Amino acid sequence: MYNENRCHSGKMNNGWGRRFGGHHHRRFAQHAQEIFGSGFRRVPANIEETDESLIIHLFAPALVKEDLKVITKDDVLTISYTPKEDAESTEKFSRREYSNGAFERAFALNGKVLSENISASYADGILKITLPKNPETNIPAKDIAVN
Repeated sequence: MYNENRCHSGKMNNGWGRRFGGHHHRRFAQHAQEIFGSGFRRVPANIEETDESLIIHLFAPALVKEDLKVITKDDVLTISYTPKEDAESTEKFSRREYSNGAFERAFALNGKVLSENISASYADGILKITLPKNPETNIPAKDIAVN
């Protein structure tokens, strides 16, 4: 199982100061527009693996549970949130560092999950989705001796 929304190599800064204003800046600006220009926000997720299941912990505080949607289709798990009302338009903030706007995350299941047994719960700002492993397609790790 992997997150299809991987967007960088994981290196911090990566020489950004030397490149600002050149070709890399244009590429970054285009990439940022693709990610953030769609009106969706990015929510972080942790994936825990046990012997029996994969568990996605999605950090998404202060949401209305009824507006969360978790679906599987074509071996992809999609998590989305679309608020019914736009409370942001009525509230006036002098500083705003977060919002509870719409988001969507997708995870490929790669045939390793029993889709009919997936369960989800939302508590304390964490959406927890339990994905039971398919024993037919999950091969346990094997230790290989190093000579």
